[in-house]
Parts: sequence; C-alpha cells; structure tokens
Amino acid sequence: MDLDGTLLRSDILYESLLSLLARNPFYLFVIPFWLLGGKAAVKRQLASRVQLPAETLPYDDRVLDLLRTTRQRPRVLCTASDHLLVQPIADHLGLFEEVIASDGHTNLSGRNKGKALAERFGERGFDYVGNGRVDLQVWARAGGAVVVNNGERLARDAARETEVLAHLPSQNGGVMTWFKALRIYQWLKNLLVLVPLLTAHRFLDPAALMDAGIAFLAFGLCASGVYLLNDLLDLTPDRMHPRKRKRPFAAGTLPLLHGLLAAPLIALAGFALALACSLEFAAVLLCYYVMTLSYSLQLKRIVMIDVVLLAALYTVRIIGGTVAIGSQLSFWLLAFSMFVFLSLAMLKRYTELASALANGKELALGRGYSVADLPLVQSLGAAAGYIGVLVFALYINSPESFELYRHPKVLWLLCPMLLYWTSRMWIVAHRGNMHDDPIVFAATDRGSQVVIALCILIVLAAI
Repeated sequence: MDLDGTLLRSDILYESLLSLLARNPFYLFVIPFWLLGGKAAVKRQLASRVQLPAETLPYDDRVLDLLRTTRQRPRVLCTASDHLLVQPIADHLGLFEEVIASDGHTNLSGRNKGKALAERFGERGFDYVGNGRVDLQVWARAGGAVVVNNGERLARDAARETEVLAHLPSQNGGVMTWFKALRIYQWLKNLLVLVPLLTAHRFLDPAALMDAGIAFLAFGLCASGVYLLNDLLDLTPDRMHPRKRKRPFAAGTLPLLHGLLAAPLIALAGFALALACSLEFAAVLLCYYVMTLSYSLQLKRIVMIDVVLLAALYTVRIIGGTVAIGSQLSFWLLAFSMFVFLSLAMLKRYTELASALANGKELALGRGYSVADLPLVQSLGAAAGYIGVLVFALYINSPESFELYRHPKVLWLLCPMLLYWTSRMWIVAHRGNMHDDPIVFAATDRGSQVVIALCILIVLAAI
C-alpha cells in the first residue's frame, strides 16, 4: 500500500517541508543545496529535522477500512517517503507487518518501487494500492490493483496493466472548499478600507468609491494568499484545534501542492490590482503583506508582539483606504483604531486561552501564552478598548471635528454605544461564548450589528 495520497490524504514530503519552514523559514535557502544530492537525500534531510505527529495526520477512512478487512498478509506500507517519518506512522496504526520506504539513497517511487516489490514478493505476487500515474509502473508488475483518490481514466489505465480489484474515487473538495480555504468571509475585515470614505465625507464621490472598491479587492486577494500560506504552515497546530482541524489543508481535502502554488499567485493578483489604483497604494499593500507574512512565519508566537502587530494590520487597512482615495491621514482615526483593534487582538488571544483551559491544557498551541496569563490578557484588552473610546471623546472636541461636522456634539452619542459594545464583547468572551475571531463574531452577532448601524446613523446625523 502507498502512503501519500492513498492511505494519507496528504503528502509527507510537503508536510515535512512545511513543518521545517514553519520552524525556521531560512531553511528555504538551504534546500536548493540539498537537491544536489537527489530527491531521496532531500527527503532524508527533512526527515532528520522534523517530527510529524502520526495521530494527527489526515488518514483516508476508506483505505483504513480496506486494511482492517483484508485477509492478505503481510500488509506492507510501501512508499517513496523517507523511512524515518514512515515507521512512526506504521507503528501508530498497527496495521502493517512490514515497511518499505526511501532510505536517503534510493527514492522508492515508480520503477524503483515496482522493482523492490517484485524482488520481495515475485512478479505478480502482490496487490498494490496506489493513487497516481507513477503507480502504473508498480501495477505493471502487480497481481492486482486498487485505485484510490483518482478518476476513471487512471482506473482504465491501471486495468491495462493488471486486474483492478477496486476503485475508490477522489473525495477532494471543489470550488466551495477553495472558498473556505481562501477564507472569503474574512474579507469582512477589509471593509475597514471603506472607513476613510465615511470619515472624509466622500462616500458620494464616484471616483473615490471606485478606488476604495479596488483597494477592498486588492486587500482581499492579498489576505487570502497569506491565509493559504498560514494554513499550510500551521498544519499540526490546526489539527490539534477542535475547529481549525476542519480547515481544508489540515483535513486533507485540498492538496498541499495546490496550496503552495495558489498562495503566491493570488497575492500577486492582489498586487496587480493595487497597481491599477496607484503606486502609493501598492506600497501600502506591500507593507501589509510583509507584516502579515512576518506574523504567520514567526511573530505570532512572540508574546505581546503578536497582538500589537494584529492591531497594526487592522490599522494598515485604514491607511490603505485613505491612500487609495487620496485623502489625508487622520491622527485621531489612526490612534482610535490602534487601541480598539489592540483590544480585539487581546480578545482573540483571551478566547484561545480560555479554550485551552477548558480542554485541560496549559498553553495555547502555537502561541507564547499560558492559561495563567488569562487575567492579565483580559485586563489589558479591556483597558485598550476603553482608551480607544477616550481617544474618540477627545477627538469630538478637537478643531478637526469642528471642521468636518456641522453638529459635532451629536458624536457624543457614540461614546456610550462604543463603551457598551466593548464591555459586551468582553463579557461574552468571559462567559465562553465568543467566536475565536472577534471580527467574525461582531459581523454575525445581532447586538453588534445593531450597534454598528446606530453608529453609522449617528455619524450621518452629525454631518
């Protein structure tokens, strides 16, 4: 039986590569030198540096059932993946009597695999379960074939080489699975680029609306590219999370290679769109991408730097919207957004820690916080939210406010609304009812929707 794409709804080569890069992205510059030694040598270099928790990997339940019910012995796990990573998988499953895998010198794929099995069991002396066209070279020497996770065409080609005993078609996701991987719902955060339209009173300006719309799409594409990369680098932590384990790459419903190709292409599409807006906006988007990439690769694991950076990323969206429509940056808006979004970033960490505590864990997986930090995170987050409201209150009496609004005193009505909303968000989190992304919660929560609608009405009345 093959491993990658057959027994496992993933690929050990890409799993080990991503695990290594998640730990230290600078290995990206070392891997080309490993390639000089051949593919088997690269696999051994990766395998000697990473560990993949066998219990969390996405196995194909249909193939596991086939293994458990077959009367044929021995059951052999035969794969091109490196033996150092394959043996722990076989030990965990307890369903194999033997393991044959790459050893750092020979890449056990295609012709090499067929030769090894024929020498071990004789020509036509074994049945082979595989999933790819490269396995046709193995089926040419096998007594029977089971085709897994591929289409009718491969099954027909396999039938020309040997008897096809069974065909288990692919269960990979389609368009909706890609929508989930791209996290289109997270584009709600990019509505922040439209805030400058409201604060600059240019929401009726067609040119500004067009530029803001382009900025929204550019941020969305760029963010989706980073989300893909983030999910690829967080495979193991995601699989240990009660909700994140259902993400397409963690669950194995999308191939890792497809994600590795799509992530840069989608981000490049966002930059191409940004250049259609302006060079200055493209520069802001580049800063956003670098910050987000730094967060995904390393900074999300460093206490406090992670939440400050998250707050900054929200604020950069507002800066991007301002630059896109050619308005002046507002000190008050930037200060307000930084404190409010710092509060939401702390709320996100608080929710993760509360979930870890509820599951009997001491640490939030993949983060630098422990459950002992819960009271401190709560107090810092609530304080940041209230300071944001204070900044807004000071803005109301500023000269800028009197220049922009005919009735600036009406804006005082926003203060109790914002105090209520901030307090309510933290109370919901304290009671364990907060979504692990507060922005998503705010967008879907009826109380938050009412507050947002009333705030917009108050701003329009002040104008």
